[in-house]
Amino acid sequence: MKIYTKQGDHGQTSLMNGVSVSKSDDRIELLGTIDELSSFIGLAKVLADASLCDRLSMIQQVLMHIMAGIADPRNPKFALCSKRVAELEQQIDQMENSFSRTKGFVLYGGCELSARLDVARAVARRAERRFRSVALKYGADSKALEYMNRLSDYLYITARFTDNAANHSEKNYSSSDEQLCRDVVRNVMNCLSSEKGNEK
Repeated sequence: MKIYTKQGDHGQTSLMNGVSVSKSDDRIELLGTIDELSSFIGLAKVLADASLCDRLSMIQQVLMHIMAGIADPRNPKFALCSKRVAELEQQIDQMENSFSRTKGFVLYGGCELSARLDVARAVARRAERRFRSVALKYGADSKALEYMNRLSDYLYITARFTDNAANHSEKNYSSSDEQLCRDVVRNVMNCLSSEKGNEK
């Protein structure tokens, strides 16, 4: 069987429930963004130790489940279990309590693994924003939305934990003009107020 089908040559594709939609449909854009996120998580796995690699692989599994629910939202078997959200929260708490984290806006790139995780985290935030837009138009699994929100937190704290484990000191945004520095931080925090992560 050939990998190309030619069925999408005219800009249409189908959801799992058989509904034909434009490739520019918000749901297709969301599915593509989550696929992009999973790809960046895979890029991080290449440098991760066995334990982190297993956790990231589980996240990729959950993302596949979420994607199935987006493509077939009325199918109850794709509803996300609240256990998945609780697992992320537990892992976040364990990492955050295991080291002294620098507060403020971190300049990313302490080490290669943390940099890859930060790229994945940024894509996770974009996926959540697009998920919220889809939810307003078509509805969405509330637990899947919660998971996407926690996932950006998880990737952020994992990146900081990775830098700490590699003995890389984090550099924060700073300015010789202290008032300007405070204004920049305040304005960015206002923009990101609904996106938990780097503003912490």
